Amino acid sequence: MVNAADPSSEARVLEIATGPGHVAFEFAQKCDEVVGIDITEAPLEIARERKQEQNVKNISFEKGDAEDLSFGDNSFDIVVCRLAFHHFENPGTVLQEMSRICCSEGTVAVDDITVSEFPGRASYQNRFEQLRDPSHVRALPRSELLELFTECNIEVTSVGSDVVVQQVDDWLDLAQTSTSQAETVRDLIEEDANDNLSGTRPFWQGNELYFTQQTTVVVGRPLNELKINK
Repeated sequence: MVNAADPSSEARVLEIATGPGHVAFEFAQKCDEVVGIDITEAPLEIARERKQEQNVKNISFEKGDAEDLSFGDNSFDIVVCRLAFHHFENPGTVLQEMSRICCSEGTVAVDDITVSEFPGRASYQNRFEQLRDPSHVRALPRSELLELFTECNIEVTSVGSDVVVQQVDDWLDLAQTSTSQAETVRDLIEEDANDNLSGTRPFWQGNELYFTQQTTVVVGRPLNELKINK
């Protein structure tokens, strides 16, 4: 994410849904000031403890709602969000807020899981993602994420992609999925392995089941109305 945003040392950076602050701390190594916000207090406490332990002076963490940011217009040079858009009920509202608080000609970047462009296949993946983690709302197809950028008056400057290979049992354990739900998720992924239902390409390696998640990082710059209309 830091490489994609390509920050200057003078940049003021905001990370949305920072969690324990992993991405924010990476930006803090390169930028003058970094702020991380999250709606949940527990991961923010972890981030604050790390800040104190490592004596990082140029980073702060605040509780905040991504759909209603407390910052003024044009407050940051760079606004980023990593692996959180699939948790938002209204991702378009979040992106509009990210655009609002980013200065014109600044950088807005979103990195998230993306699903198949075919609705049925996308729904299949989102179904087992939701069963594994009820906070998963909906991962978007790449085209829909790009469309949101345009709707929010953010001109896309780069698009990248990656693949994350997940070992199913470890992935379920990480989310502390209940035993009954985990069994349902495994059944769905095994069926996917047999019938190619989602595009996640599940496979067996010995007795262990794996699948892949596609991720997309979209980087853009907010445009004011004058530049849009020219």
